[in-house]
Amino acid sequence: MLSMKGKYGLKAMCHLAGLPAGEMAQSSEIAEANAISKKFLDTILADLRNAGFVHARKGRAGGYCLARPGEDIMVGHVLRVLDGPLAPIPCASRTAYHRCSDCPDETACSVRLTMLEVREAIASILDTRSIEAMRGMAGGGDLETAAALHEA
Repeated sequence: MLSMKGKYGLKAMCHLAGLPAGEMAQSSEIAEANAISKKFLDTILADLRNAGFVHARKGRAGGYCLARPGEDIMVGHVLRVLDGPLAPIPCASRTAYHRCSDCPDETACSVRLTMLEVREAIASILDTRSIEAMRGMAGGGDLETAAALHEA
C-alpha cells in the first residue's frame, strides 16, 4: 500500500512539475496547496533532494524545484526512494530480495509466483509513468492524456 510519505512526495513532485522553468516553490507553499504538514513535507523534500530529484536553495529567493524535467522522472523511481521496493513481499523484490524462511522451494511457491506478477504489473505502470504525465491527469486529464504526455 502507498504510504502517506509516498503519496505526499508524489503530490509535491507534481506541484514542482507545474512550476514555470526557473521558478522555485517554498515548502510552506507546497504544503498549503496540497494539505500536507510542513514539517512532514520538509522531511520528504530532504529525501527527494538527497536522491537527486529536487534542488533546494536557501534564502529569500530560495525554495525547491525539480532537478530535471518532469518528463524524465518516473513515478516508480520516486516511490522506491520514499517507500522502498514495489514488491508486496520480499521474495518478489528486485531491489530488496530476501528469501522466505518458510519456503522450501521458491520456484514452486504459488504465493511468490503470484506476487512476482503483481510486482511486474505495478512496475510496468509506475516505471513508465512520468511525474509530468501524472500531473497531466489531474488537470481534467485522463489516462489517454497521460499516455500522450508519456510518449511525447
